[in-house]
Amino acid sequence: MPHLGLVTVVVRDYDEAIAFYVDAVGFELLEDTHVGDGKRWVVVAPRGAREAAVLLARATVSEQEARVGDQTGGRVGWFLNTDAFDRDYERMRAAGVAFEEAPRREPYGTVAVFRDLYGNRWDLIQLDRTDTPGAAGGGSC
Repeated sequence: MPHLGLVTVVVRDYDEAIAFYVDAVGFELLEDTHVGDGKRWVVVAPRGAREAAVLLARATVSEQEARVGDQTGGRVGWFLNTDAFDRDYERMRAAGVAFEEAPRREPYGTVAVFRDLYGNRWDLIQLDRTDTPGAAGGGSC
């Protein structure tokens, strides 16, 4: 397989999710296409990303609504890699992103857990080793 294309984050509202991921996290909006019946195809990604992106999918049934903010049972579900941890950590904090902890050093790099606007847990992580995708099994998983 050449690469992972999209991962889905179930959201309550397209516009509030776009605002959070673009304005607070710093992603770019790659696509926002109306597909009928109030549905949209909304894709965001870290600026400059060439592969995986995030599909923001609005919950439309009660089972999906129940998963908003807890898609991974409370575990960290997404890992946002950076090459400048301090810069991105400070920018995100200033934009109102809620970090659960101060940055910490681990054998694999620097990491801090943050929550998206719904409560899903993410790692902001700068890996010390860049030769292995997902290096050292790291993160807060």
